Amino acid sequence: MTTLPISFFPSLLLIPAICFTICHANSNLLCIPSEREALLKFKNHLIDPSNSLSSWVEGGDCCKWIGVVCHNSTGHVHQLHLAALSSYDQSAINPSLLELKHLSFLDLSNNNFGSIPIPKFLGMLESLTYLNLSNAQFQGAIPHNLGNLSKLHYLDLGGNYLKPKSLQWVSGLSSLEYLDLSSADLHKANDWVQVTLKLPSLLELHLSACGLEDYPSPISVNSTKSLVVLDLSSNHFSSVPKWISSLHGLVSIDLSFCFLEGPIPDYFGNTSFLEVLDLSWNHLNSSILNSLYSLNRLQFLSLSSNQLQGTISSAIGNLSSVTHLDLSNNKIEGGISEILQSLSRCCLDSLESLDMTNNQLSGHLTDQLGQFKNLSYLSLAQNKISGPISSSIGELSSLETLDFGHNLLEGVVFEAHFFNLTRLTTLKASDNRLRFEPNSNWIPPFQCERIELGHWHLGPKFPQWLKFQKKLSYLDIFHVGISDVMPTWFLNLPTQFEYLNLSSNQLTGEISYLNVRDSVDLSSNRFTGPLPRVISTLCILHLSNNSFSGSLSELICNPSLTGMVALYLDTNLLIGEIPDCWNHWEILAYLNLANNNLTGKIPPTLGYTYPFLINLRNNSMFGELPYTLRNSWSLVMLDLSENHFSGSVPAWIGDKLSNLVVLSLRSNNFDGHIPHKICDLQFLQNLDLANNNISGVIPKCFNNLSAMATKIKTNNEFSLSLSNFYKFYLKALLVLKGQEDEYGSTLGLVTSMDLSANSLTGEIPKKIGSLVGLLSLNFSGNLLTGNIPNSIGNMELMESLDLSMNRLNGEIPPSFSNLNFLNHFNVSYNNLTGQIPTSTQLQSFENLSYVGNHLCGPPLSKNCTSKGIPTDVANNGSSNEGSKVNWLYVSIVLGFVMGFWGVVAPLFFIRSWRIAYYRKLDHICGKLHVFWATMGM
Repeated sequence: MTTLPISFFPSLLLIPAICFTICHANSNLLCIPSEREALLKFKNHLIDPSNSLSSWVEGGDCCKWIGVVCHNSTGHVHQLHLAALSSYDQSAINPSLLELKHLSFLDLSNNNFGSIPIPKFLGMLESLTYLNLSNAQFQGAIPHNLGNLSKLHYLDLGGNYLKPKSLQWVSGLSSLEYLDLSSADLHKANDWVQVTLKLPSLLELHLSACGLEDYPSPISVNSTKSLVVLDLSSNHFSSVPKWISSLHGLVSIDLSFCFLEGPIPDYFGNTSFLEVLDLSWNHLNSSILNSLYSLNRLQFLSLSSNQLQGTISSAIGNLSSVTHLDLSNNKIEGGISEILQSLSRCCLDSLESLDMTNNQLSGHLTDQLGQFKNLSYLSLAQNKISGPISSSIGELSSLETLDFGHNLLEGVVFEAHFFNLTRLTTLKASDNRLRFEPNSNWIPPFQCERIELGHWHLGPKFPQWLKFQKKLSYLDIFHVGISDVMPTWFLNLPTQFEYLNLSSNQLTGEISYLNVRDSVDLSSNRFTGPLPRVISTLCILHLSNNSFSGSLSELICNPSLTGMVALYLDTNLLIGEIPDCWNHWEILAYLNLANNNLTGKIPPTLGYTYPFLINLRNNSMFGELPYTLRNSWSLVMLDLSENHFSGSVPAWIGDKLSNLVVLSLRSNNFDGHIPHKICDLQFLQNLDLANNNISGVIPKCFNNLSAMATKIKTNNEFSLSLSNFYKFYLKALLVLKGQEDEYGSTLGLVTSMDLSANSLTGEIPKKIGSLVGLLSLNFSGNLLTGNIPNSIGNMELMESLDLSMNRLNGEIPPSFSNLNFLNHFNVSYNNLTGQIPTSTQLQSFENLSYVGNHLCGPPLSKNCTSKGIPTDVANNGSSNEGSKVNWLYVSIVLGFVMGFWGVVAPLFFIRSWRIAYYRKLDHICGKLHVFWATMGM
């Protein structure tokens, strides 16, 4: 809702300016030559790219120049209106202005003077009554000689970068009626209250965003001051300054964005002349005081974005002059019909804007709503209002904005509900259970610019009445039950959409071209054919979960798409390689190409984008990760799972991608060791390297993964708001508790590590237990040996633990009884022995969680001996020991028999073998005899 400002003085000053201009138009006086020369010198230092001062030429009548107003009788230059000549190029101020002795009005606002200090010579223009230097890129101290301008009525220095240490110079401005120092740094100017409020003629004081804070000691203010407008917004007060209660003549008070806490002070009720009160965007936490409702001159009241609670008293009906009422974003309860009933007693004809968005209002919309004939803005969104919509809403002939989205409204909406809404430009009503099926030839009485009807029932046919909306730029009709071919007339509408959301319907057909300037969401439909052409200004393209086919080349290699921020093409039928032409995608934040039929390698130029998300999951891509990807330092999520990527896991992932929260390389062909640099990823919450060919040991430095080592999760979700319309949430497919699920709004709460189905060896690091924030740990299907670390019992938040199919031995640590949140547990097929520790959780799992070990105790049927050994193992062990002795003798005898008879038997029974054997022996003996004889010589 737009704030209703009260500022009297600027409008009064325009009257003489207009008069001078009109009078001058009928005058034949030529300007004074010395003043003309002074103006030309002044012009030479100004930057005027739009050539606004083209009339300022040598020899011309300066009184006829643009922006110059001369006095009707004397011809002296009286006023200079030179605002907004250039906000980009740096200008300068020539001291030649001092030649204009009669200059009373000087406006240089909204220019760029290059961060120079305010020139001191301006304090010598003694005739000035009006000086506006706002938003002109000045900085530094304010020259004290501005206090010499005793005739000054209006001074605006707001919107600069000024840092005065004192405001004592202001005390010299005895005629000042309007003062604006907004955005100046006044935290060192402790005299601001005493100085400004002593000005005898001051009507308006604007000190917004000046770094003001609470005074340590009480301040006394004379209650007879003339001040009527006080703007202290965007400062840092813990409570409403008490000295404000002494200013009984105030007409407007703005304390928005001031960090105010506690209840609303009751002394506002004593400010009987008050017409504007803005306390929005604070931390006020009381109910609304009845004293506020006694302000019968109040026209604008905003208490939005606080923590106000309770119900609204019927005394609100005493606000007989209110035109704008904003109570949005609080915790106010009560029935909406009762509130409307109370308001109907006071302001049926005056109320123009009512905003009660995001409270806890309930009840039904009754016919009282149609009685507010001058209501132009109505927002009751994000409450608990139920029942049907009253048809009396169609009687609000002045209504321009209607928003009752995100409620519990239900029933049928008829054409009569819109009968007299001829001025309606914004219709927002998403997330209700409403049904609207007008006649096929219905022509709406309104021309909306924005329509949001998500989750209504508008189908099954595409709404024909939309073809009559010639000004429509924002359309959101997601999940409205449309099951139809996309009509050609809709794609050929003359209007250019700024935002278009048709997602989660059953729309079919091909789309050749999208005339949308900012954001498109056609996800979760049944569109086919090649990807549509888009215009160069498009920022967000969301075509997920359709049947688009063909190549990416035409879209990705379009050099005009330099502003694309988010590209979601996942779950389609796209084929071919990802083209290597990403050089112009410099501001890409989200890239999701998962679940397609893409092949080839990751293109090197993709590494020259700086996204938060890259998701190439479930394609047929291969090769090693390009070294250029190390440049994507802003990555929060990298998902390359379920492809055929190979090579070792690059160490630069841990060295350069330091912002990673989710890293999934699952189900590829990576080999080599896990690089120790992975341990440097301080924000990593989910690590998935499962189903690869990775070998070596688990890095002992895993305990340095600090995001897994904390139990405190700061964010429920990872999201980024793009443009004015779209908020993207990071979503990740994670394998937890033995199954794959998508985590979106809760992703920030999930921490997991999955190294399963690799060839890891060695022991589980003992320090792994320091990762106390882990919810899921999976080391199954490796070649791990040694004992299970007792420290794992410290991971008390663990919900899923899988160490199965390794070569672990020893006992299950007794500390596992501390894992009270376990709901998935598997240590099967290891060499574990001993008794299963007693706890609530470990005994709740089936035998399959322990099979393939030598364990005993519940939940297994095997009992344990006093030493914690299974009884059948104990019995079998003693009998086996005896049998080992018997079999030892047997094996000795069998060995002798087989060895002896294996050699002797053939020689005894086969004569030819026997002769050959003895001949061989005789030959060997002969050679030995010769050898010994030779050695003896």
